[in-house]
Amino acid sequence: MSISGDTLDAPLLCAGYQYPQGVYDEMSAAPGILRPHWDKFIESISALGGDELARRWKIAQQRIRENGVTYNVYADPLGMDRPWSLDSVPLLIPPAEWKELEAGLIQRAHLLNSILADLYGPQQLLHDGILPPALVLANPGFWRPCHGMPVPVQPYLHLLAVDLARAPDGQWWVIADRTQAPSGAGYALENRTVLAETFPDLFREFPVQRIASFFSTFRNNLLSLSRSRRENPRMVLLTPGPFNETYFEHSYLARYLGFTLVQGADLTVRDSRVFLQTLDGLKPVDVILRRLDDSFCDPIELRHDSFLGVAGLVEAVRAGNVVVANALGSSLIESSAFMPFLPRMSRQLLGERLKLPSIATWWCGQPGPLQYVVDHLDNLVIKPAFSSPGMEPVFGGKLTGDQRASMIARLHERPYQFSGQELVNLSTVPVWSENCLSPRRVVLRVFLAASGDSWVVMPGGLARVSPSLDTQVVSMQRGGASKDTWVLPDGPVDGFTPQSPGDPPVSLNRGAGSDLPSRAADHLFWLGRYAERSEHLARVLRCILRRITGEFGSSGISEWDSLIKLYDCLASPHSRLSVDDPQGHLDQWRDLEHEILSLIFEEQRSDSLSANLTRTARTAAHVRASLSSDMVHIVNQFSAAHASAWGYASTGEALAVLDRCIGTLAALRGIEMENITRGAGWHFLGVGRRIERAIQLVDLFRGIIVPLSPGTWSTLNMLLEVADSSMTYRSRYFTVLQAAPVLDLLMCDHANPRSLAFQLEDLLEHCRYLSDKPSGAAWPVYKQNRLEEAAADLFGADIRVLCQPDERNMREQLDQLLAATGAALPALSDAITNVYFSHAELERAS
Repeated sequence: MSISGDTLDAPLLCAGYQYPQGVYDEMSAAPGILRPHWDKFIESISALGGDELARRWKIAQQRIRENGVTYNVYADPLGMDRPWSLDSVPLLIPPAEWKELEAGLIQRAHLLNSILADLYGPQQLLHDGILPPALVLANPGFWRPCHGMPVPVQPYLHLLAVDLARAPDGQWWVIADRTQAPSGAGYALENRTVLAETFPDLFREFPVQRIASFFSTFRNNLLSLSRSRRENPRMVLLTPGPFNETYFEHSYLARYLGFTLVQGADLTVRDSRVFLQTLDGLKPVDVILRRLDDSFCDPIELRHDSFLGVAGLVEAVRAGNVVVANALGSSLIESSAFMPFLPRMSRQLLGERLKLPSIATWWCGQPGPLQYVVDHLDNLVIKPAFSSPGMEPVFGGKLTGDQRASMIARLHERPYQFSGQELVNLSTVPVWSENCLSPRRVVLRVFLAASGDSWVVMPGGLARVSPSLDTQVVSMQRGGASKDTWVLPDGPVDGFTPQSPGDPPVSLNRGAGSDLPSRAADHLFWLGRYAERSEHLARVLRCILRRITGEFGSSGISEWDSLIKLYDCLASPHSRLSVDDPQGHLDQWRDLEHEILSLIFEEQRSDSLSANLTRTARTAAHVRASLSSDMVHIVNQFSAAHASAWGYASTGEALAVLDRCIGTLAALRGIEMENITRGAGWHFLGVGRRIERAIQLVDLFRGIIVPLSPGTWSTLNMLLEVADSSMTYRSRYFTVLQAAPVLDLLMCDHANPRSLAFQLEDLLEHCRYLSDKPSGAAWPVYKQNRLEEAAADLFGADIRVLCQPDERNMREQLDQLLAATGAALPALSDAITNVYFSHAELERAS
């Protein structure tokens, strides 16, 4: 039922809501009857009205895009970086129900932690016959190098996630435990932030338990783990990198917690200690919050083909010089095959009955359970007992005869590799879709953080819903969406302040910080280059496109020759433009227009604006955790700035896109100048920018002024426009257009921020800062001196003499001086790369 209008009453809002029979619905106790804890919420959103809900949610979705909230969907033809999918209707949980869940979750954390402590220690569970040895010793998640490894105060699990599903009788069941590197907590926080900004009136009227204190507890616990430096330990978050499905969350949490975001190549082990490789040398690391799976963490003692981990990490942990959270080896009990044994282990290890039951599971490594799974295959889901990336869950009831026989044969061939789980008829929850409430299947992921000798539960979580009602698999990789989870209190909601006046005073520390990994400096350098390259390309394309469609020229041969001179300065390796027959100018102008549109929009062209903006955004993604929120918002606008349907965009739309791109890139440049502390990262960003702009200017001078002739005189106007210096030139020389004053303004005028002189002067300032740092001993002074000498020769020459043409209408002396400067710039760039950047990305195009 579609809903619109200014106001709605609650019955009307829920009138078209129909969920399947025999399913527990989170909102409705029966068709048309709301559960008590949903009454007030439905009344509140009904008062807003359908139009207002749609308007607010459109703003919320825009907010998600601006914040760059993404979830990487592997092998997605629409692109890997998908905007995070969030539904506007939260999942509500009443206080009494939450208290019961909370107690069961804390007990489960104690149990799982105790199991890990035993299996990586005395292994009493194996000796007493409570666990089958094959379940542990044949499990690829059991890492023998981690056996006997000391774990401080025995918290193997600093962050734990538990997936819950509700059965038709209303009982919550655990369907999975995430113990090695749980994901989702950062997304839960972002979901709460977006909903609070979208519906501030609901949050004022509707009591909801806050989740910020959970992250404070989590952070304080990690800080307490440092063994050597208690006052100011060095904390890092270890990520696989931007191509991981939850990389947004990694950078988001690193910024929120104040940790340095690192990849494996940023860390090194020396004398059984882990160090962060920074521009100022090696800095000891005290605690690593990892988002890597166990196997990838150390190529020496764990998975030998891993390029993501840190060689020697296991030895450093074994020596007690670094703490890894969660502890290495924690993946062991993520296996669903452990679930049948949890009740007995709870009585053995805790002396308690298991409060929160697991979904009924049978490990096929034992004869009895194997036979049960075979006999009841139609009612079960077959899952890998151990981690197996290539195997998806198999729904027995959906198998054909041949498939069923094949599955049974596989079960008998290698029974220990499989588990059978009861098929849960998942509960439903309302989602806002097409201006109405519709039911979807839901799974709730809840999070626990270690705190002293116990755990605290996030009062909320990450609810995930299926893309359709008939889909039983709930997964973000399969098109699912997320929800905020509101835990309702049974009393007043306590406010939370991250800091309090009672906190002990900290030492004052001025400066930009020195924990900049060389990889991060590398990406900042190339962020500057790609951003500048994109802006230059956008300005050149706009200049040409304006003259194709406007009244700048007469569309004659002279104007054509001038435009082709400017186009040739792009040196496109994928040019599709033929200029052999300028007399047939109507077709030529049409072809040129099509070529410019291709250079703007066609992503498959490596030299297009779209491709360069994509490189800029991806490079920024590598250092997202180091960027301010405002800068992240600007970078996230790149995709929208050039978004258009290639092949259908008109010239007018293309000009609007170019204006938008130039404005967005100018905003990025302004934030760089005003909002970034002047540390090494800012200087490398500046070096990249100045080198790139200087190279582009040299190429323009060599392509336009060196071969300037009466037939291409109008290219001087184009050059001024591309360099954004037209008004300055007119204010000095009115409408007199001559080569010498143009070149003087764009090459030698130190007061013009677009001039070559300004670029080189600022570049050398950055170089002097970096060469004076402790890490500057290896600075490529020789290459810098070569650039200074070439620049001195260029700027020392007489401009009017340089602009005098010879008998061939060429300016050889100017060309030679520009060529020397043009060669010195990439030589300096290469030398800086060789000295500082040892983590070059394979996909980079220089």
